[in-house]
Amino acid sequence: MTLDMSVNIAGLHLKNPIMPASGTFGFGEEYADFIDLNRLGAIVVKSVTLAPRAGNPPPRLAETAAGMLNSIAWQNPGIEVFIRDKLPFLRRFDVPVIVNVAGSSIEEYVEVVERLNDIEGVAAFELNISCPNVHEGGVAFGTSVKLASQVTAAAAQAAKLPLIIKLSPNVTAVEEFALAVEAAGAQAVSLINCPTGMAIDIQSRRPVLGNIVGGLSGPAIKPIALYQVWRVAQAVKIPVIGMGGIASATDAIEFLLAGASAVAVGMNNFIDPRNMLTIIDDLERYLKEHRIDAVSELIGALRK
Repeated sequence: MTLDMSVNIAGLHLKNPIMPASGTFGFGEEYADFIDLNRLGAIVVKSVTLAPRAGNPPPRLAETAAGMLNSIAWQNPGIEVFIRDKLPFLRRFDVPVIVNVAGSSIEEYVEVVERLNDIEGVAAFELNISCPNVHEGGVAFGTSVKLASQVTAAAAQAAKLPLIIKLSPNVTAVEEFALAVEAAGAQAVSLINCPTGMAIDIQSRRPVLGNIVGGLSGPAIKPIALYQVWRVAQAVKIPVIGMGGIASATDAIEFLLAGASAVAVGMNNFIDPRNMLTIIDDLERYLKEHRIDAVSELIGALRK
């Protein structure tokens, strides 16, 4: 039995539907000693902005009962260093590279996209309009339908490569945002980004995080993520990339059945750097056991 593990995201061919979530995989090189990057469906790098960003003040991480709070806020060396120092390494691999694009203004998003359009090694863009840790840009675009539509339209007009919009869970009706960015030119959506949360040190009576609030990731958010992916997949015609608490092939299959065309693994990369490869192997085993020829047969196959 020959298995077809491939999926298609807005014209982007992935050898399998498993990829890292942006912000949990650095620029790929950090994990190269632990896993064969060529086995991944795609590599999604951490956010890239025009200028270098130092990120939020420490502490920036806090463990929770069922996950982790982070308040990194787009720490990155800027687009020049990314092109000069990070992309050459990524070009060694036969894996599409999706660049997570961030900015404090529509103009910044557009300029990053324009600068990367014709750079060898970049396969697609993921617009981060939903980071809960950035006061300007980020979540401001992701929680206003009007702004989400405007930044998507501007980036879509500038982009020569597939454009994915990363949606925020911190809204009342996520499908409204998905429909708005689809209408504005998005070719795929990814969700969910982190719900906003916080932790308090009861001894000092101060917030644990230097930014006070952060994004919650890990197993705690999986049911929320699965529900929102299901809602969005029913609303839009473009592909959906699901993420949020995925740690096993069972989790990944749930998201595919709910309508995701691919899935991204986030916090669990920190716990087990080889986790994505285990998910790929176990997903293949599931398909064989259930006599399913292609992983695409699982997409949206939820029985009601």
